[in-house]
Amino acid sequence: MSRIAPKASLKPPPKTSRTRSVKPAKSPKSPKPSKSAKSVKPVKNHGRSARLPMYRMLQIHDLLKEGKFPNCQALSDDFEVSYKTVQRDIDFMRDQLQLPIEYNSARRGFLYTREVKNFPSVTLQEGEVVALLVAQKAAEQYRGTPFEKLLNTAFTRLVEGLPSKVEVSLRDLSEAVSFRPPGPPATDLKSFQTLSNALMDLQEISFQYCKPGDGSGSERRVQPYHLGCIGGIWYLIGFDLARNAIRTFALARISDPKNLNRRFTRPKGFSLDNMLSDSFSAFETQKAQQVRILLDPLAASLTGERKWHPSQKMTFRKDGSAELSIKVGLAPDLEAWIMAWGPRAKVLSPPALKSRISAALQQAVMQYQK
Repeated sequence: MSRIAPKASLKPPPKTSRTRSVKPAKSPKSPKPSKSAKSVKPVKNHGRSARLPMYRMLQIHDLLKEGKFPNCQALSDDFEVSYKTVQRDIDFMRDQLQLPIEYNSARRGFLYTREVKNFPSVTLQEGEVVALLVAQKAAEQYRGTPFEKLLNTAFTRLVEGLPSKVEVSLRDLSEAVSFRPPGPPATDLKSFQTLSNALMDLQEISFQYCKPGDGSGSERRVQPYHLGCIGGIWYLIGFDLARNAIRTFALARISDPKNLNRRFTRPKGFSLDNMLSDSFSAFETQKAQQVRILLDPLAASLTGERKWHPSQKMTFRKDGSAELSIKVGLAPDLEAWIMAWGPRAKVLSPPALKSRISAALQQAVMQYQK
């Protein structure tokens, strides 16, 4: 076993106008930097605190515990920091936190020489706790998608500057918080970037759009107004030039987007909140109606735990059932939500919605009678 670099090479450079002075304990003097070294831009993560290093160390600990044999080059690429920054992180874990880390030349990576159950408790900034809760766990719902790396990077930067210190075990924190979404959206990162760039530059776009059940799709030319994540799904809201109306497009159904490099002016009065004020979820509706639904005790209890719409009112009965009243437009997302309750929900009004749900459920029953 051998370490990747001698400790003397891991010292920070002497104090200059662009770096902070750090006094190493009982270490030989660092060699004077060469002329070429002076022109190297200092790494941004050497800033005011150890917030980002703590986040990196937790990730390194996970890899070591899983026997992945991480090395400095791969870690520096993943964390988007310098090779020496990763060396300092590993040295700190080994020398200050007393973790049994050694370098395995045969596997070209680091390993734990004995079992480590928990990461040591360390002093964290409040901002670090937020970063670990959000960056490590909230981003897990996008694991395996093109958004994973971007979210991990973005969330670690959001918490810079938060004060207040607390003591916390990183391992306990990691095991205590998690997100279990029903399924991450299947959105292509390249398409997302093309659409968002066109939106920010107010440029018209064209793309192929495939409605559910329509295998061929059609070309759309759109003036993009807004990108929104509604119910865990990304949507593009924009003015469809061929249909002369505002439309909502699920990003998962968009393909081959192109920036037409043709500028447009977004209406000053456009507001997504106003546009969807009468909507149950993502579908825009023209006319809101008073919808009344009778829920059995279980459905009533679960429904009452969330605010589905600002107009939501629930009237509970003695047997635990409840009448849900909301003022929204009739749309597929509302119908799907009602049918998901099956026999636990009954539409009382309006008659048009009651007829739709009844017909849909009868068709579903017929599927099982064949």
